[in-house]
Amino acid sequence: MATNHTPDALLVKKYIAGDENALAVLIHRHQSKIYGFIYSKLSDRDVADDVFQDTFIKVIKTLKSNSYNEEGKFLPWVMRIAHNLIIDHFRKNKKMPMLRETEEFSIFSILKDDDKNAENQMINEVIENDLRRIIEELPADQKEVLLMRIYQDLSFNEIAEITGVSINTALGRMRYALMNLRKVIDKNKIILTN
Repeated sequence: MATNHTPDALLVKKYIAGDENALAVLIHRHQSKIYGFIYSKLSDRDVADDVFQDTFIKVIKTLKSNSYNEEGKFLPWVMRIAHNLIIDHFRKNKKMPMLRETEEFSIFSILKDDDKNAENQMINEVIENDLRRIIEELPADQKEVLLMRIYQDLSFNEIAEITGVSINTALGRMRYALMNLRKVIDKNKIILTN
């Protein structure tokens, strides 16, 4: 039986070779971190359970088909799968997390005016729509880092791990995303305050 000291890479090799218990050890070792990540993005236990299960179904299929490529660590690879399934869930349901106003975050928490009249609400909706449209125009890799950093409050280390790039690449993508946002805002004379 594999122990907690067996490296992930060796457990993956054992599982591919037919040792079903090796996968159980990997799941047990990483389930709290993976499930915690999924739940933190979805805030719905039933959906999080489904995405967690789908993540490991995809892991099993990939490992069984011998298409797993040991480019890095097992955990970041599984986290990328989970991240992609979360994005698929939101796309399928036509809503992206944190782009709509929630108690946890709103772009208007910075801009908020205590006077909640109809005119201010309409202005805020226009600003939010402008911001969404501008973000949608960013290249996919820049948009992904921006959404993860600003709206999901992930560190650059977490972003690098999930997206499978170096921390410098994640930082660079964020820098270019902000530069591109400023260019579009200046070019179109968009005002993001009320």
